[in-house]
Amino acid sequence: MIEEESPHSRRNSFTPAVLDMWGVAELQRYIAALQAEIARAEAAITAREKHRNAADSFFRRP
Repeated sequence: MIEEESPHSRRNSFTPAVLDMWGVAELQRYIAALQAEIARAEAAITAREKHRNAADSFFRRP
């Protein structure tokens, strides 16, 4: 039986690249890609916080 990977099991799936043989241009592209991924993760956090705050405001009693 094949077990499917749950979305939660990927939380710690980041494996740093081996940078020893990379040139400067390759390293710069790698950094740009990582920065883009960080920005994407930060946007996801912001969206979740907005959603949570809206829910908290809606359900808060006066």
